Amino acid sequence: MAKLDLSNFAQKRPLSPHLSVYRPMMTMMMSIAHRITGAALYVGMALLGLFLLGAALGSGAFSMVSWLGSGLIGAMLVFLITWAIFHHILGGVRHAFWDRGLYMDPKGREFLALGTLIGGIAMTVILWVARTLVG
Repeated sequence: MAKLDLSNFAQKRPLSPHLSVYRPMMTMMMSIAHRITGAALYVGMALLGLFLLGAALGSGAFSMVSWLGSGLIGAMLVFLITWAIFHHILGGVRHAFWDRGLYMDPKGREFLALGTLIGGIAMTVILWVARTLVG
């Protein structure tokens, strides 16, 4: 039976790329943001469910959960959840384009990633401006 020499094995094997090897790119950042917004939407939908449950249970319960949608902290929370929804939707549209083989070149990928970022912010601001104007 052949004897295996493992004494120098660790120094000969290739190293996996580390984060310090990669240069941050827009597509990488938007992928990370897509994952974060997806996780944040779970929390946001749980808070929405709590808010609606409080509204359904009556005035006493609603007064305990009404802070979720009112005041500065509540408004910021709803604003961030609104942005997360739009950003996540546009990230899904970006992936739908890629699934069809569209915009797979480097410029196309960067264009869609930047469009996801700008579009999510723009859609959120437009919705909140319309909300303020309408009342």
